[in-house]
Amino acid sequence: PEGTEFVVLTDTNKFLYASIHSVLRTLLEAILLVIVVVYVFLQDIKSTLIPTISIFVSIIGTFAVMSMIGFSINLLTLFALVLAIGTVVDDAIVVVEAVQAKFDEGYQSAVLAADDAMKGVSSAILTSTIIFMAVFFPVAMMGGTSGAFYTQFGITMAVAVGISAVNAFTLSPALCTLLLKPYIDEQGNTKNNFAARFRKAFNAVFDSLSRRYVRGVMFIIHRRWLLWSIIGISFGLLVLLVNVTKTGLIPEEDTGTVMVSMNTKPGTSMAQTSKVMERINSRLDSIGEIEYSGAVAGFSFSGSGPSQAMYFVTLKDWEQRKGEGQSVNDVIGKIYAATSDIPDATVFAMSPPMIAGYGMGNGFELYLQDKAGGNIAAFKEEADKFVEALSQRPEIGEVYSSFATDYPQYWVDIDAAKCEQSGVSPADVLSTLSGYYTGQYVSDFNRFSKLYHVTMQAPAEYRVNAESLHHMYVRASDGGMSPLSRFVRLTKTNGPSDLTRFNLFNAISISGSPAQGYSSGQVLEAIGETAREVLPSNYTYEFGGISREESKTTNNATLIFLLCMVLVYLILCALYESVFIPFAVLLSVPCGLMGSFLFAWLFGLENNIYMQTGLIMIIGLLAKTAILLTEYAGKRRSEGMTLAQAAYSAAKVRLRPILMTVLSMVFGLVPLMMAHGVGANGSRSLATGVIGGMIVGTLALLFLVPSLFIVFQYIQERVKHN
Repeated sequence: PEGTEFVVLTDTNKFLYASIHSVLRTLLEAILLVIVVVYVFLQDIKSTLIPTISIFVSIIGTFAVMSMIGFSINLLTLFALVLAIGTVVDDAIVVVEAVQAKFDEGYQSAVLAADDAMKGVSSAILTSTIIFMAVFFPVAMMGGTSGAFYTQFGITMAVAVGISAVNAFTLSPALCTLLLKPYIDEQGNTKNNFAARFRKAFNAVFDSLSRRYVRGVMFIIHRRWLLWSIIGISFGLLVLLVNVTKTGLIPEEDTGTVMVSMNTKPGTSMAQTSKVMERINSRLDSIGEIEYSGAVAGFSFSGSGPSQAMYFVTLKDWEQRKGEGQSVNDVIGKIYAATSDIPDATVFAMSPPMIAGYGMGNGFELYLQDKAGGNIAAFKEEADKFVEALSQRPEIGEVYSSFATDYPQYWVDIDAAKCEQSGVSPADVLSTLSGYYTGQYVSDFNRFSKLYHVTMQAPAEYRVNAESLHHMYVRASDGGMSPLSRFVRLTKTNGPSDLTRFNLFNAISISGSPAQGYSSGQVLEAIGETAREVLPSNYTYEFGGISREESKTTNNATLIFLLCMVLVYLILCALYESVFIPFAVLLSVPCGLMGSFLFAWLFGLENNIYMQTGLIMIIGLLAKTAILLTEYAGKRRSEGMTLAQAAYSAAKVRLRPILMTVLSMVFGLVPLMMAHGVGANGSRSLATGVIGGMIVGTLALLFLVPSLFIVFQYIQERVKHN
């Protein structure tokens, strides 16, 4: 009707679609940055076109596979595609760079150059692709919530890289033969255009950098103590940074929604609660960031009853809340400030959980348990002490429990003797009492092709006091009716409105949220420490909601990393037919992991499921990159070079493709790292860790892997000789 507006107060799709739109924009920015990086290194439009085509072929192919296996377009799969942009160009870059190297050697035929180039790099491409895809197999078989995250991200990444490898063996060489031509003709003349001049200037700079790099490699080769010192320091820093980095499950985001729970004093009537709600409504209307708010009386975070209420608050669009003090946490702070002077109301506000269905809010949730089944009043006292102790912790911002034992109640006594005399069972008396006062299901009936549900309850005016028992009757065995007051005696008392049981124990629900600057992992540790200090031996606690999932997932990450490393080692053992050479690849990986935690610590980020997903990818990426060095060095060693000559040659030849692939990955992730607005916390957690791991890990493998190859190749040859 006119003057009526339909409003959706809680819509998870609103945040989801806004986040997807933001990531799609980032996807386009990443593609452009990767293309620029590739052009700077290849200095030719046609050469740049080949890796660019591989990006779109891989992305389109990945969407096709996602459709076949039933994956949706969501934040996880889109994040995987953004990261894949910098990865899928790797193989095409290696092919193009190898073909150009053949042209530099004097090849005039693009067909012969492509054919010989593929013979030299095909083994490295195949090996590195298998390694990269393999790291995602253990995580794809995980169960639970974390398994769903790892699986969708990992399989999407693996499919994209697998398609890029197929593209590198088929389409990229064909495009090289069609598009690429030698820079120098048969007479030795070089073209004098912008591309040629740019190539000459870039190569001069790069050659200077390359000479300094190989000098650094030789410096470490001749000082083995420095090699092992760097590896040892990296391991030590990795352990240190893992322990000092904040932890969490999923980064908290501004979802544009706030949920507010309100409790008045126990025994407050619905009419009085409604008056308090009107005061709160007027305060909410004064907060400019709130677009809509709706309230429901009778329900809250802690249960139901006339003294409880729930508010669903929708904030204005993120585009209208870009200023300071307009985030969802700022709005929650304003809600607390606006309602602090309402004495009859206890207000607790939080944003919805990041995973729908895991609890009521985005903070922590736990159940305090009485294992001895003791007195409820004593249990309430211990719960209050525990809440008070938690509120003193700096890690915890708000902590809240609405459990109360002073709700006005009637204790019902049934006179069993009178029931026996009248031929009425106590169960019939209680059933009749319950039906009149609290309502009772009676039956269903069909009419006009519809099913109607019938529930009985006495009108409110007939059940307002104890005297109403005189006017409610129960049927006796002789068919007569007797008033309930004949069998029932009511005694006024106080007690809890309801009792919760968790793991079969009496339990009290406690909710809260982290303080500003602290992560959910730090809050869980603070709760554990406080419980050990405050709770008696017959009391314990269990987490609920998303906190329970986080507490169970913490130990999975270490197991996953170990499985990935073991799987990579076994595959390398099979490919190299050696138990020693794989260590030349694997020992550089912890340096990359250390770089991830270093960047997370520097930027104040937490070690959550997004960062852990990036860490798994770093294991594959660094192993894939290191293989380019060890593969080439192994071939040169088999051709008769000394160990030092083979390592030197590999370092010099593979520097350019390694830098191209790594910088493509890093610049492709810069838009994610610099993200702001909706969904920015997850983007930054994922991208920052990967960028830090790739930068530090690549520097480590460029300088350490040649020396590690010499060490383990020497051991391998000695063992084989003996």
